[in-house]
Amino acid sequence: MAIATTNPATGETLKTYEALSPEALEDRLARAAAAAATYRRTSPDERAAWLNAAADVLDEDVDTVAELMTTEMGKTLAAAKAEVAKCAKALRWYAEHGPALLRPEKKDAEAVKAQDAYVVHQPIGVVLAIMPWNFPLWQAMRFAAPALMAGNVGLLKHASNVPQTALYLEELFGKAGFPDDVFQTLLIGSSTIEQVLRDDRVAAATLTGSAPAGQSVASIAGDALKRTVLELGGSDPFIVMPSANLDKAAEVAVTARNQNNGQSCIAAKRFFVHRDVAEEFTRLFTEKIAALTVGDPMDEDTQVGPLATESGRDDVEKYVQDAVDKGATVLTGGKRVDRPGWFYEPTLLSGITPEMDLYFEEVFGPVAALFTVDSLGAAIDIANSHPYGLGANLWSEDEGSGPSSSPTSPPGWRSSTGWSPATRSCPSAGSSRAATDAS
Repeated sequence: MAIATTNPATGETLKTYEALSPEALEDRLARAAAAAATYRRTSPDERAAWLNAAADVLDEDVDTVAELMTTEMGKTLAAAKAEVAKCAKALRWYAEHGPALLRPEKKDAEAVKAQDAYVVHQPIGVVLAIMPWNFPLWQAMRFAAPALMAGNVGLLKHASNVPQTALYLEELFGKAGFPDDVFQTLLIGSSTIEQVLRDDRVAAATLTGSAPAGQSVASIAGDALKRTVLELGGSDPFIVMPSANLDKAAEVAVTARNQNNGQSCIAAKRFFVHRDVAEEFTRLFTEKIAALTVGDPMDEDTQVGPLATESGRDDVEKYVQDAVDKGATVLTGGKRVDRPGWFYEPTLLSGITPEMDLYFEEVFGPVAALFTVDSLGAAIDIANSHPYGLGANLWSEDEGSGPSSSPTSPPGWRSSTGWSPATRSCPSAGSSRAATDAS
């Protein structure tokens, strides 16, 4: 994919960029290494002051940056403004708590038969971050804020469909007064990532993206003996029991699935409802999803905007069609919206079986899968048969409820012991989520 800003609400390409030449990339790597050698000697208090300054810049730039994110990846303007505020909050948190977290820790010297013992937290150097497009500011910030606070230098390889947000991040830290080259954005394609990761001047890497991308980065980093932090696919269970406040549970379920236009790895995606309340919850859930306003993400009344990429919209469409072809029922939604851009209706499916691709794979769009279960134990059993997690919801007013000692499962369900991950492909939606490249 080209490094370009293409508005998902219209399909119009607004700006394109050339990837860094080999010479330009070498220059940036050299500058990062030089910056790391001096930045590591700054004090935590100095770094905290720069982080606070960056938060102040974000506060000033909130409208401009929010509009930029909405234009690049289609999140609603309200969601984009909230993302900017979250990033500023994170910067201030690390500025406030960072110096104490980095303070040397005195330890029991006698226990190790030493005259003195303590733990010191030292910078590791240049860190490469390979980030996705779904939260273009936040995903990068949750790496940048702690890394810079700890005295490390950052290189950002962002998804290729959010280049302007990526470049803004470099500008942001410069405006805040950080020393030159402490944070740089690399406009490069996926084919160049291995070269950067293997470079001796890069000490570690972090990636948020698909399982295949994580496998690739972990393999390279392992071969080069470099540290990695990976955050990969998610398909969170949302369990509703008879004692739950069903109206509140349905309200939260709609938000949990459709936030960020359904493109969140931590979003609830599989909904397990006890048979005793399945009919009522399904009615509420269906009505609330159908009532969502889909439209121009710049419009303040819009609740769900477009998918970020055309390929992402096509992937969602394929998952839903595959499920329908194999017997799933569409309770609401189920098709693309008839307008320019990459819109897909918020969708609720029931009758999901293991033969359907979306049973096991992460669907990165506004599609919810609804299951009816006979017990909490059955819900947990099915939830745990899935290769992805990240988070979970359990709605119940009964503190004594818990999984039965011998959970039962619906007919046709495959237990985790009878399913081999090797028989399933890694989620193509995860690849879409990670946008263009290895991210």
